[in-house]
Amino acid sequence: MLNTSTTPRGAIWLPIFAGLCASLVSIGLARFAYTPLIPSLIQAHWFSASDVVYLGAANLVGYLLGALIGHPLARRTSNRTALRLMMLAVTLSFFACGFPLSVSWFFGWRLLSGVAGGAIMVLVAATVLPHVPAARRGLASGAIFLGIGLGIAGSGTIVPPLLSLGLQDTWFGLGLLALVLTAASWFGWPSTAHTPPLVPADEISTAPTDPAVYLLFAQYAFMAAGLVPAMVFLVDYVARGLGAGAHVGALIWVMYGIGAIIGPVSYGFLADKLGARLSIRLVLVVQAVAVVLLSISSSFTALALLAVILGSFPPGIVPLALARVHELLPQHHQQQVAWSRATVSFATFQAIAGFAYSALFNASGGHHGLLFIIAAGAIVVALLLEQGMRLLSTPPVGASPLATTAHRAMK
Repeated sequence: MLNTSTTPRGAIWLPIFAGLCASLVSIGLARFAYTPLIPSLIQAHWFSASDVVYLGAANLVGYLLGALIGHPLARRTSNRTALRLMMLAVTLSFFACGFPLSVSWFFGWRLLSGVAGGAIMVLVAATVLPHVPAARRGLASGAIFLGIGLGIAGSGTIVPPLLSLGLQDTWFGLGLLALVLTAASWFGWPSTAHTPPLVPADEISTAPTDPAVYLLFAQYAFMAAGLVPAMVFLVDYVARGLGAGAHVGALIWVMYGIGAIIGPVSYGFLADKLGARLSIRLVLVVQAVAVVLLSISSSFTALALLAVILGSFPPGIVPLALARVHELLPQHHQQQVAWSRATVSFATFQAIAGFAYSALFNASGGHHGLLFIIAAGAIVVALLLEQGMRLLSTPPVGASPLATTAHRAMK
């Protein structure tokens, strides 16, 4: 492993900057810039309303595939090469989406952008953080995830002026921005020679044995199902569902992006002060209430406030879930295996939810409120699973001191 104690300050921040660029391009822009484009894609008759929402789900399916192939791809090449290739793939997908040749063409490129995002999510922290001193790894992790929030906020501010040039030029503009960020990060990735080896393929099959870890996987999956409607349909809900127009929808999306910037830092602070388990419980309660209120709110002030709260959720739960993994599993290898599986669990339910919500949206004639209510239900299920985790972490009455100590270690 790289001796970070003697690493120059600039050499430490270059990989962090590269990681931020990667999450900004592959998730912040590739996934979230699509949301404010939905009304324009429909109004410009590029695709029908039903096709547009399914095309949004394509990115979520790709994210699952990317989470599965990220480590195998890195083993065949290297972490640095895999990350560079994935950023190039996202950049190319932006330019390709400027040509609405067919639904299958667009679906394929949206799928590829999701694959790149999933692969980058499982590789970027493992590539960057070993090159950062232990005392700065919390800040470095926050900076990497901050790229998601910057991408969300950036898409809300960049997309509207680009749309004034035309829908095709909007995709080209996003592609140009992705190209610039890819080039800026190209030489910031750590050398392969100093990158710690990935977990061997035969060791990845070794599952964590703590039942609370499996409950966390399920909880993280339902969190994914709960965040999809706001993530995909928020702008369309404001612009078309409430009749406020694309401009107001973009403003609400900027507020969502501000929440995404705040989320990782504030959620990480909660985990430090209250512990990951209690923090997850509080966050889920707030999110469930916010999603329900979104379904019945129409004033700009209320929508803006709710957008900030909801925007904090997608990037904020990542450090929370990771902190919970670290609480439950003491060994680094166990943590790495568990986090890989948690990411796959999250991506699986996110993809399933994306298509399920799209189908329900079309079947209900575009009923946004119904989607938000179901999302609140998914978050409540995640909360109930957390309570189950709490019961598993409570020693039975009359348990031996050794068993009691073991249960406390699970908390």
